[in-house]
Amino acid sequence: MKGTMMVVTIELGTRLGLNVHRDQWPTAALLHSYESAGFAWVQVHTPPRPMLADRERGRNHARALRAALAPHGLRLLLHGPDDLSAGTIEHDRAFDGLMDYAAEAGAELVVIHAMNFPVADGNAAGARLRERLDAEERSLRRCAQRAEALGLTLALENLAPTYPIKPALPQVCHDLLAVRDLVRRLGSPAAGLLLDVGHAHLVASLRGESAERAVRAALDDVVLFHVHDNLGARRHDLGAPGVDPLRLDLHLPPGAGCLPWDRLGPLLAAHTAPLMLDVERSHNAAPQTLAVGTAGLLRRRAAVAAAA
Repeated sequence: MKGTMMVVTIELGTRLGLNVHRDQWPTAALLHSYESAGFAWVQVHTPPRPMLADRERGRNHARALRAALAPHGLRLLLHGPDDLSAGTIEHDRAFDGLMDYAAEAGAELVVIHAMNFPVADGNAAGARLRERLDAEERSLRRCAQRAEALGLTLALENLAPTYPIKPALPQVCHDLLAVRDLVRRLGSPAAGLLLDVGHAHLVASLRGESAERAVRAALDDVVLFHVHDNLGARRHDLGAPGVDPLRLDLHLPPGAGCLPWDRLGPLLAAHTAPLMLDVERSHNAAPQTLAVGTAGLLRRRAAVAAAA
């Protein structure tokens, strides 16, 4: 399911999706509003890790989700628990439950957080980190084999700091190219990169870099995009009306922050992977507004780039 860059812009309507808040059930009214707005995909968060480890409860929940989606034409993307990290007995049990859940619910893509471990400082800590990363990679290789048999694609996400803490990039998974390299080492058609453009921009801003270089270097491995905006590193106390004055990972509607859409927009528009809008519910953006605004933003940027 891995996408590649194309010269022409793929029709965006078949690629756009919208997230259901992690504490919200996808009701018929909510799904109808997504479908009516023109979205083709929906992202739903799974139950927490202990519930996935209880395989029967997990399957029952997945059946209920599949029944809720059945009257609608939305394709399903599942987001696994944020704290799920393959490579230990406890977490692998939940990971197996996640695979059961995804197959039962009829999902096509499953978002997971890999390399979600603190950056090591010192030889001993570095050795422990390498051991944990190796254990995770071995487990993910097994999970990818099972995902392939089930017709699923695992999407490994690059993350970003939520608040301005030190060190600026405390987790390994904040490095987009490190996550991309893990995808390449897995070497499975059932494992690809979830390129979160909001996170990529935020990390690049904290590093004093442009996100475009890393994004371009990762595009061939992308199976999914998360699309949202933020205010970058927020140097000089950069703020905006109605926005948390401290938080970095704001999940604003596209165009409401300072992402360089003139450079990143054409790259997204010319790809084939789904574009999942991961906008925080507190911003009160209507599905119709998000669909029209995002499609228009990407089409305009693609048109300007093509004319340049």
